[in-house]
Amino acid sequence: MRKWGIVISIFYALILLGLMVPAVVFFSGVKFNGWSDYVSGVLETYSNWLFWILVGAILASQALLLFLSVDTTQKRLKPRSHILFSVAVGAVLTTLLSSAVIWSLGFAIHGDRFWDNFFDKQYNLLLFWAALWLLWGILFYFYFRNSSAVVTRLISWLLKGSVLELLIVVPCHIIVRRRHDCSAPIATSFGIATGIAIMLLSFGPSVLFLYRKRLDSYSPRPTL
Repeated sequence: MRKWGIVISIFYALILLGLMVPAVVFFSGVKFNGWSDYVSGVLETYSNWLFWILVGAILASQALLLFLSVDTTQKRLKPRSHILFSVAVGAVLTTLLSSAVIWSLGFAIHGDRFWDNFFDKQYNLLLFWAALWLLWGILFYFYFRNSSAVVTRLISWLLKGSVLELLIVVPCHIIVRRRHDCSAPIATSFGIATGIAIMLLSFGPSVLFLYRKRLDSYSPRPTL
């Protein structure tokens, strides 16, 4: 199980870095003069420190959801992680989905003025993310605190949330592209990439959990 978890994590990282990033740059609305200009745009994205923070958060969350074991009982028979750890990881990913939805709707309604009106300063962006993360963390804690399958239910929420996010973000992307906004398509492209990335992320743990459930259903062999 653990070896397959490592394989899935590496495969997911390759998809995210090798396919998702070039797709985001391509759909961002920036006009490129030939393939060399497009490749330069992709390399510029890879060199952005904010990009690596987001990718690192998504990859670390995916790995933690794969290898995390949670115990919600008072008596711990095995060393396990506290439920708050799982809640914090799930809240980070849900924050990314929520922020993508809010930004896409904001740009679709107000255009390029949306960012200048609400996120003109960097600390406003950090406060916005922190508030969303805290809100989702509190909601997840009270909802999952008595559950023995926290990670499984979190993954189910993330999968449904990513589908809902894409249903909102994709129409917003079409609106801002037809309106020929300047920076709005970049934000909606980020939303599309985030939704697909977290959707793919959810499939990895889901497959392993189904595999483990199938193995647990087998009766143990009698010892001779």
